[in-house]
Amino acid sequence: MSVLTAPVGSRGIDTILADARGRLARLNADQARIAELHGAVLVDIRPSTQRMEFGEIPGALIIERNVLEWRLDPRSDARLPIADRYDLRVIVYCQQGYTSSLAAAALQDIGLHRATDVEGGFEAWRDAGLPVLRW
Repeated sequence: MSVLTAPVGSRGIDTILADARGRLARLNADQARIAELHGAVLVDIRPSTQRMEFGEIPGALIIERNVLEWRLDPRSDARLPIADRYDLRVIVYCQQGYTSSLAAAALQDIGLHRATDVEGGFEAWRDAGLPVLRW
């Protein structure tokens, strides 16, 4: 087998992303803002370097991607107090809306059936003129 031949049963990232997005009721920035105003939890999964460079959404919960499932799984000993039920409305965002789709699908896998993400991520939110904190 050459290094350019994909292993049997493997899936490329484009397929994985499409599958994840097929499970989500993704929101545009305006829809995410309305959902937030009605009690949804916005979760910023970007690394600190992106938050410092591009800004943050006021009131968003910051949970970097590498610990997301542990902080939001109601079964986890490492969960945040807010993660006390499976019907929690979680809206994840990253910088451009790619990693957040994978993250939201992972949250659905642990039972947070209302988890989704923001189409276009933080950039779409900012470009829609919605509130942003700049450093």
